[in-house]
Amino acid sequence: MELVSRMLSGDRNALARLISLAEEERPEVPDILESLKDHLGRGYLIGITGVPGGGKSTLVDRLTRIMRGKGHSVGIIAVDPSSPFSGGALLGDRLRMQQHCMDSEVFIRSMATRGAHGGLPGTVRSVAKLMDASGKDYIIIETAGVGQTELDIMKIADTILVVLTPEGGDSIQSLKAGLLEIADIFVVNKADRPGSEQMVQNLLSLVHSPTRYPWWQTPVLPVQAANDVGVEELWCQIEKHRAAKEEMGFLVSSRTDHRVQEFRERVQDELFSRICRHLDRSGRFAKYLKKVQAHETGPSKAAADLLNDNAFWDEWYREEREGRGG
Repeated sequence: MELVSRMLSGDRNALARLISLAEEERPEVPDILESLKDHLGRGYLIGITGVPGGGKSTLVDRLTRIMRGKGHSVGIIAVDPSSPFSGGALLGDRLRMQQHCMDSEVFIRSMATRGAHGGLPGTVRSVAKLMDASGKDYIIIETAGVGQTELDIMKIADTILVVLTPEGGDSIQSLKAGLLEIADIFVVNKADRPGSEQMVQNLLSLVHSPTRYPWWQTPVLPVQAANDVGVEELWCQIEKHRAAKEEMGFLVSSRTDHRVQEFRERVQDELFSRICRHLDRSGRFAKYLKKVQAHETGPSKAAADLLNDNAFWDEWYREEREGRGG
């Protein structure tokens, strides 16, 4: 495909167009990604998640400046909350990072969550792969900051930063159920504000309990991204985590786990979509639906009866074989 060849030759416009195809979930995207599989794996993915308003975008900006100073190329995927009207991204992170926009070695793309409960749209994996294949040394994925449930980043990133602020100190215990488990590095941003020292101490007491990996003790770093304080130390910790992960063989194994999980999710999503399309056409589904509407059968019993109705599945399978299911 011409676009792929152009992207591999360094054409930024081709990369942008391929990312658009991925975001549109065009049918040719799986074949495009398959053609790029030998070009994947060099880029290192850093996930940045945490509380809304925690200064994640400023942190991304400062880290990008450090990476570029060391000669690394950078891809940035900035995930924004979706507009409830257009479905598009609201915040426009590219406007916040204007100093990098003219840098040919930095590629920034804003994406909308599209209502994803895990904080990331389903197409973000494909976009990250395209940036990787295009030759980016580091790919930073900044999540939308929608709350404690945005854990999808652990399915993609090699190193995960969880960004908190002193204002969130009273809710730190709730991290045990989610973000605490996925953090490779804790960042207490806006550390010049009251309560930051206490938050650092609270986090340190938590991370000293048993962690995911015996080879890595999660650091807790006070940072003032807006003032460029502590960002160099953060970069050093990212590099240390990468080195430790590579040395222990966990980088290869975790990426294998990511691929397996992606495969399972793709199959599940496609099966769900195909079955839902069949439901819209199925007379048997309509029969059970009428029973529910007429209060003849409860929803749970009707669903169980439908799923145990072999004729329903025979009908679905016949549609698939005849090519009418898509």
